[in-house]
Amino acid sequence: MNRLLLVIALIAPAVPAANYGPGFQQKMVPVEGCTLSATIGGKGPTVLLLHGYAETAQMWKPLAVQLAPRFTVVAIDLPGIGDSSIPASGIDMKTSAQRIHEGVHKLGYDRARVVGHDIGLMVAYAYAAMYPSEVEQLTLMDAFLPGIGAWRDVYDAPVWHFRFYGHTPELLVKGRERTYFEHFWNDFAADPKHSIPEADRRAYAKAYARPGRMTAGFAYFKSFLKTADDFAELGKTRLAMPVASIGGEKANGDALGAQVKLISANPTIVIIKSSGHWMMEEKPEETIAAVTRALEQSATAQK
Repeated sequence: MNRLLLVIALIAPAVPAANYGPGFQQKMVPVEGCTLSATIGGKGPTVLLLHGYAETAQMWKPLAVQLAPRFTVVAIDLPGIGDSSIPASGIDMKTSAQRIHEGVHKLGYDRARVVGHDIGLMVAYAYAAMYPSEVEQLTLMDAFLPGIGAWRDVYDAPVWHFRFYGHTPELLVKGRERTYFEHFWNDFAADPKHSIPEADRRAYAKAYARPGRMTAGFAYFKSFLKTADDFAELGKTRLAMPVASIGGEKANGDALGAQVKLISANPTIVIIKSSGHWMMEEKPEETIAAVTRALEQSATAQK
């Protein structure tokens, strides 16, 4: 791609899947194997936000609006999800981190504080572990790290969706994407009535119902064993930057906290009381406050 086409790609807006309101814009960034959708706004140190499964970068809107007066927010749809295009190969945590790292640099940012939720947590960890000199702080939110500590206690628990992928599952959920996602949105919340809002449920179901999107989402789960091998190697070096674990009391808070103590020389463990997996939606005020405090750790650590 020549320089002119690259500039056009970085400026031209796409369909606004992550509509954060005034002060934010969406940019499409060509990287190896795909094109990434990035929603950007604010002013200050860079914060990279990586969403999880059954959601898109839209999940970060309340946090992004709160952070924008003090931080430059860069919320990226994972490869294959949302408005990012679908790679022909390499839909896994480490490769996605490499692609996002390339995108962040093409957007003009050299350093970032990185936040990830759910499978976005795994991509965020890979990013920080591969590029530690460029990550000022890491926040991991409610999932687990394959390959680290007692990870198989989570992976081998009776959680069937970790192994639900392939041709037959794709046929079973085609046209029933929302029905499938309701399992996650309801059963993984402390209270289904205070989980993902109706408007977001419609938007996420529509986004994943597009051709190839459920296949791409399933590919991340298919990659868990590869990710375990990758993280077992990366985890041999403890992260020096501040690392925060933020998890739901009624979800993965304790398990993730134990893992973060293994990968970080500077860990902070936060449990969001009475929350399940969807902390941004279930306990927004408490979660936004916890993430903001975690992001501020970078400045404190550098004093």
